[in-house]
Amino acid sequence: MNIEIEILFFAKARELSGKNQAIISVSSIISFEDLLSVIVQEFDLDAIKHCCMLSVNEEYVNFEDTLHLKQGDIVAIIPPISGG
Repeated sequence: MNIEIEILFFAKARELSGKNQAIISVSSIISFEDLLSVIVQEFDLDAIKHCCMLSVNEEYVNFEDTLHLKQGDIVAIIPPISGG
C-alpha cells in the first residue's frame, strides 16, 4: 500500500534539491535502503547518497531497518554536518 510522507531536507540535501520539504508517495513498508534510493533519485542527491542519515518523526533509523511508515510521517534526510 502506498502512502504520502513529507520529506525534510537539511544542509547539503537542501542545497542539492533546492527544496526545504516535499511530499512523496512510497510503500508503507520499505527498507531504509529503498527509501533512501527513492529520495536520492527523486531529488538528485547522488552526491550525498552514501553519507546520509534518515530520521522518521524525529527518530534516527538504521541502515538495516525495515520501516513501517504511516500516512503523513515526516522523514528528514540529514547529510553529514561539518563544524568548527
